[in-house]
Amino acid sequence: MVIGERPVVEEPRLAVRRPSSSLWSRRTFLVVFLPALAAVLTGAAVLGISGNFLLPFERITTLEGKMASKRDFFEDDEVQRLLLKHHIRIHITSSGSRDVAIRDISSYDFVFPSGQPAGDMITGQRAADNQYVKVHRPFVSPIVLATYREYAETLRDAQIATPQPAPGQDKPLYYVLDMGQFLKVISERKRWADFGIEKHGITNENRIIAQSPDVCGSNSAGTYLALVAFTRRGKGNDVPQTDREADERGRAIKPLMEQGLPAADVFRTYISPEGKGIAPVVVAYEHQYLTYQAQFQAESKKLDTERVLLYPASQFVTQPQFIALNRDGDKLGELITHDPQLRRRAMELGFRILDPTGEVAGDQLSRFLEERHIPVPSMARDNTRTSMPRLRFLERMISVVGDCPAAEVPAGGPE
Repeated sequence: MVIGERPVVEEPRLAVRRPSSSLWSRRTFLVVFLPALAAVLTGAAVLGISGNFLLPFERITTLEGKMASKRDFFEDDEVQRLLLKHHIRIHITSSGSRDVAIRDISSYDFVFPSGQPAGDMITGQRAADNQYVKVHRPFVSPIVLATYREYAETLRDAQIATPQPAPGQDKPLYYVLDMGQFLKVISERKRWADFGIEKHGITNENRIIAQSPDVCGSNSAGTYLALVAFTRRGKGNDVPQTDREADERGRAIKPLMEQGLPAADVFRTYISPEGKGIAPVVVAYEHQYLTYQAQFQAESKKLDTERVLLYPASQFVTQPQFIALNRDGDKLGELITHDPQLRRRAMELGFRILDPTGEVAGDQLSRFLEERHIPVPSMARDNTRTSMPRLRFLERMISVVGDCPAAEVPAGGPE
């Protein structure tokens, strides 16, 4: 628009806008962002304290392992956390120790059979095939018979079981079992009622027997078989020396063996509410019971005094072997054998950790149990130590007792 010779410019118009209602207004931004920031900082602090600050940015190696009862160690949350600090995660396939030894293990990084016979079978076969193999022995756990107080006291009445000294304890948790007498009443097909179990508040007309896992797959069952064979040797050799002797010994002890539940389920059944009626005496490892009592104490602030252990007077301490099948597996074996935090955690899970010479390392387990007000079981050094048969003869006895094929012992391997 022009007036005269000068253009007329319109006055500028000012638009007044209402305050934005966007999500990202200052107040809303603070409400949303600050809690998220706090969570991030808290997580970073936790990772920093635990030594895992850089863990999300580092490569984690997942190792495949196959084992039976020793999976209790690797499935522990604290063990898993400690291994993550070393960038290792474990995936476990559960299997009985003997089953580990006789099946193909080429897809695994390590195996962890619970005892020496299965371990010897694996190492012998891999040595014969010129394959990678390296053995670590981080800890041990003796075979025990887990039972309930009423049954232990009934055996005590019959002078078959004797309480271990327990200063300050009205109800002992541990008993020494006369294996010779125990097997004698089994062979005579005696029943719990024959020994007056009703005096202890329960009735049971069943035969006296110890329930073990399937001897064809489980190291604990195989070890118990060796213990039975040693105890029932009669006037002959402590252990079979020929194929014929092994077959004869297997047939002789077969009626003394009761098998049924898979190895993973035997102890689980024992600590269940129904266990007392299903299997009043079961073959187990000491570490399983001690771990159970430590957990029970932590949760209830008292001991479970109704579940007790029978320690055979003739003892055999199982020697689990961690067998690395490649270099990654060997790295893990070195860690669980030498890392102080992992060794302590193994002890806290009830294992008797070993020193570099292969002997039980001091009394760390005793101190740990005393700190938690759990009685310390006695492993008297003057008790008889059972001798394991040579692998060839043990396999023949397992075959006879379990009605399963005897595993082939590699030529040149341990017999």
